[in-house]
Amino acid sequence: MTNTPDTLTTRETAKLLGASVRTIQLWVEDGRLNAWKTPGGHRRVLRSSVEEMLANRQRASGGSPRKYEVLMVEDDPAQRAVLEKALGDLGPDAHLRVSVDAYEALIRIGETRPDLLVADLAMPGLDGFHLLKTLEREATTPPMRIVALTELAPEEVAARGGMPSGVTQLRKPVRVASLRSLANSFYQDWRGGGR
Repeated sequence: MTNTPDTLTTRETAKLLGASVRTIQLWVEDGRLNAWKTPGGHRRVLRSSVEEMLANRQRASGGSPRKYEVLMVEDDPAQRAVLEKALGDLGPDAHLRVSVDAYEALIRIGETRPDLLVADLAMPGLDGFHLLKTLEREATTPPMRIVALTELAPEEVAARGGMPSGVTQLRKPVRVASLRSLANSFYQDWRGGGR
């Protein structure tokens, strides 16, 4: 079956929405985009669904200046509270979003790519290692700063495949002042146009 003007492949959809193909697949599975499958199992996304998502994005932005987007991924409620304290008030043009697992984080990254991602490596289900490997495979511009939080020793991290280049690791329990200082330096770099 050939594509009609009413449908798009996941790759075409990803290009239009500025997201990865995997994110588009997740949005289809999650019901955020309307799609169907060909007899061969390929997804076809309704163009009207993509146009609606683009229109919603435009309405949501309302022409206001772009915010510094921070996404925190942590499954433990007590740790989330600590991280929110460190990241919650970087500046007037900073916006913190929270995800409780890697699956939700991938969806949120597809919606709005963060400037800073702070992710726990040890989470049930899709863990932080999987999240970082997925992001490394789907590398798109603009790049994001990534801070990985872990209780694992360096040799344990290496045994699990290590970290992608450019990822900053912080040991848990996280010192609020250290994370805040690191996040603030990334934020100031962004404000100064260094990113």
